[in-house]
Amino acid sequence: MTDSRHSAPLPAPSTTASAPPPGGGNPVAPPSARSAADVVTPALVARLTRPVVGSGTTVSHTPFTGEVLAELPESTPEDVATAFAAAREAQRRWAAVPARRRCAVLLRFHDLLLRRQSEVLDLIQLETGKARLHAHEEVQAVAVAARHYGLKGPAYLRPRSRTGVVPGLTKVAELRQPRGVVGQIAPWNYPLELSVGDALPAFAAGNAVVMKPDTETALTALWARELLMEAGLPEGVWQVVVGEGPVVGPAVVAGADYVSFTGSTRTGREVARSAAGRLVGCSLELGGKNAMVVLRDADVEKAAAGAVRGCFSSAGQLCVSIERLYVHASLADDFVARFAARTRALRLGTGLAYGADMGSLAGPRQLETVTRHVEEAVAKGATVLAGGRARPDIGPYFYEPTVLEGVQAPMAVCAEETFGPVVSVYRFHDEDEAVSLANATPYGLNASVWTGDGRRGRAFAARLRTGTVNVNESYAAAYGSAASPMGGMRDSGLGRRHGSEGILRYTEAQTVAQQRLVPLAPAFGLDDEAYARLMTGGLRALKALRLR
Repeated sequence: MTDSRHSAPLPAPSTTASAPPPGGGNPVAPPSARSAADVVTPALVARLTRPVVGSGTTVSHTPFTGEVLAELPESTPEDVATAFAAAREAQRRWAAVPARRRCAVLLRFHDLLLRRQSEVLDLIQLETGKARLHAHEEVQAVAVAARHYGLKGPAYLRPRSRTGVVPGLTKVAELRQPRGVVGQIAPWNYPLELSVGDALPAFAAGNAVVMKPDTETALTALWARELLMEAGLPEGVWQVVVGEGPVVGPAVVAGADYVSFTGSTRTGREVARSAAGRLVGCSLELGGKNAMVVLRDADVEKAAAGAVRGCFSSAGQLCVSIERLYVHASLADDFVARFAARTRALRLGTGLAYGADMGSLAGPRQLETVTRHVEEAVAKGATVLAGGRARPDIGPYFYEPTVLEGVQAPMAVCAEETFGPVVSVYRFHDEDEAVSLANATPYGLNASVWTGDGRRGRAFAARLRTGTVNVNESYAAAYGSAASPMGGMRDSGLGRRHGSEGILRYTEAQTVAQQRLVPLAPAFGLDDEAYARLMTGGLRALKALRLR
């Protein structure tokens, strides 16, 4: 069901670095002394893949070179059924553990993650090709989620007293029961955050999880699983299957009591149809064509720096990244000059260390899309202000961070999600026009507004049809605020992660009502008509007393 990064044949890795492109280009950060072979050893792969339910074999690759990174077990639909059977058995015991003890596992995981982060940073970089700082964003996000649900989970899940139909005589409690076994399909672009980060609240709520990570990033997810076991999660509660999306994905959806999916809008529709056919719930975080709006009173230098973060973090392979930049005409020339200069100065690199500003695209499919969008736009009249070239001298899937101007509706890059380091700049003259332009897309995931007036920015944000809006930040402020919900409107998905919605989606609400002393029916000699008069008077009294 999910799309593989390597749907096209892999090119043979180059044995010698090619020369930088004519005319220069983005600078290259120094390489690191360590290689993939130093990190992903046979012993590590054997240890991490031991719990995978699989009867075949497949391979993953590193985007830095295109070479094979690891040989992994490959699951079949029958293996998925085996994983669900084991998860159901483990889930019954896990659900009986008090919520506070379940959530304590998350807090121990938080500490282990921060203590051993260098291990997973290497894996994230090798599996995704991203720069180390962007890999660290995943560590930050998972630590925030673990802390939040570890501390707040018991309160979200506790029984709540509700007003009964007859106050004082009807005692009502709202309980939160785990759904059972959650089927989770995680993407390749954020293999730590979008695997264990989404699973943590499911575990806190008393569920088991059968997860299908993307094959290319399975080691990161399996590392997180191992760490969570060390923190105290029973081993059977988290089952992992690995395989091609069209083969394994439908089996995960078919066996689940609830489905958590992050991926493309096209595949998300398939997941929703399948879940609906079984009358099980689902949450979907899908695509986006996110806008950043720079109002006329914005600090141009800060906005330009924020745009670089918003457009090129993880090489633009981020659901909430910025692909459309709307700048007020009065400061557009100044902004574009600063933004393009900052973009051209970004350092590209493959090193397993801090220093590079941007890494690689994840594979041939991403490179093909980015190249096609840029070349088509240029052929139809768009101007390249920065970037616009592949960089095979660094690695097979590197592409320079690219800024386009003059993009118009017939161009694919105007409306289609690129999911790469490409942004189009547009100019506007008043705020109503900016709102209309920002909302002119079927997507509604994230937006960014830059202004010198916070109140003005918040008012503008409220007019945008997106699940999150960041004022004077690109995406991290809203996404990192784990007490508040995060998700998309319209074609960007259903449901929310984070906050109360992020954990309660993994539960079923159950109402338990106890009637005391008198029945809700004629009693004590009242006939039906007298009972009806009594209840009518009672209903009027309850309204007058404003009892809800």
